[in-house]
Amino acid sequence: MVAYSDTIDLYSDDGKLLKSDVNLRQISPMINPAAGKIIDLTKRTINVNLGGIETALKTGRLGKHKSRIRGRELDLPIMENKDALVEKIRSMIQIEDDDDTEILEFNNGNLLLVQVPSKRLINAATYDAAITSVASATTYAIVDHFDIGAFDASVVKAACWGAYPQTMDMEASLVTSILSIPQNNEGIGFALRNIPVNHYVMMTNRNSLQGVALASTLELAGHYEMGMAIGPFERNLLLAYGYQGLNANNMVYDLVKANGESGTVGTVVQSLVERALEDRVISPGSKDGFFQFYDTKDPMMWNAYVAAGQLAATIVNCGAGRFAQAASATLLYFNDLIEHETGLPSCDFGRMMGTSVGFSFFSHSIYGGGGPGIFNGNHVVTRHANGVAIPCVVAACSLDAGTQMFSPESTSKVMGETYGKIDVFNKPIDQIAKGVSALS
Repeated sequence: MVAYSDTIDLYSDDGKLLKSDVNLRQISPMINPAAGKIIDLTKRTINVNLGGIETALKTGRLGKHKSRIRGRELDLPIMENKDALVEKIRSMIQIEDDDDTEILEFNNGNLLLVQVPSKRLINAATYDAAITSVASATTYAIVDHFDIGAFDASVVKAACWGAYPQTMDMEASLVTSILSIPQNNEGIGFALRNIPVNHYVMMTNRNSLQGVALASTLELAGHYEMGMAIGPFERNLLLAYGYQGLNANNMVYDLVKANGESGTVGTVVQSLVERALEDRVISPGSKDGFFQFYDTKDPMMWNAYVAAGQLAATIVNCGAGRFAQAASATLLYFNDLIEHETGLPSCDFGRMMGTSVGFSFFSHSIYGGGGPGIFNGNHVVTRHANGVAIPCVVAACSLDAGTQMFSPESTSKVMGETYGKIDVFNKPIDQIAKGVSALS
């Protein structure tokens, strides 16, 4: 990996210094052990809703619409036998006695978080190996423990596997992953970007900056997988990740603090330009009448500043109204104002503006297919911005006071009740700073 001369200071979500003089390469998911752990556990950690499986079998309500299938009910005391079932699942998932298999229990064991051993993914072509092995182990554990006959085993399978294979994915399964199946990825390397905004919101317990950091980390990892972080393009992505995703030099925090009480999208633009001038990232260029153009000798650093600014503008605007719906308009017009104010490129060198136009149409215009919370970096609209769009939407949805049709609590509650209890997911800024310390 190329050595960079750029250094940043990492600050927490409450503006406290965590680590100073961090070399840019130290935050890379290829180098930072905490970022690597986030990626690793995203791939090999699976939710098992044991309590939900018991209820589904008892009522016969299976499938996407939870339609009741009369005569196929199974009244099994699953939760009473939870410990035995967990050990059966563990024994089938585990490869070696001392491997990294782990099963965590939440909500009195109603929810399990199963970390499959790394060897299952190392010796597989895709991350499917995690959810398929856990779904099969859960199915067989229940069938074996309760001595279920051949006629009723398919009902247990439906609870654990959902409608698969009648559907392409495991529709309505009570065994779930953060990741979608590979067939739902829009192109090569999109897997880690195919995570709904609402998942991030719940995994970080509606903490906007921690949610941004988690989304940014996985978006960046996706860009590495897509072949985007090669050669000089890597520095551009790392700078945007550091300044927008990890609150480098406390910039996002400072901009929000300066504009939070009475500011607007326009005042955030002013604050950002002032900060860029102060830090000598831009300088006054030619003047045409009353208009002052600005120049920069480091377009990538300018892009990182603008990425941080658009996040701050999103937090200020959507936070003031406590609505997520303004995210797309904020992203569009912040960047439009930046271009008119400076004569320099807007975020992601114009791609963010194009993304915002489509995002507005798809999220709440005449199309109106769904609120911002159900979008992801794999979506045909939001995929085009290089990791700088989805984190802003996560911040907006974290601050939303319940205005969305598809709220995080309705689509992603289980993510908060499981992944949201683990520091590696709910406090990524702090974890990545500790990862830097481990490299020192």
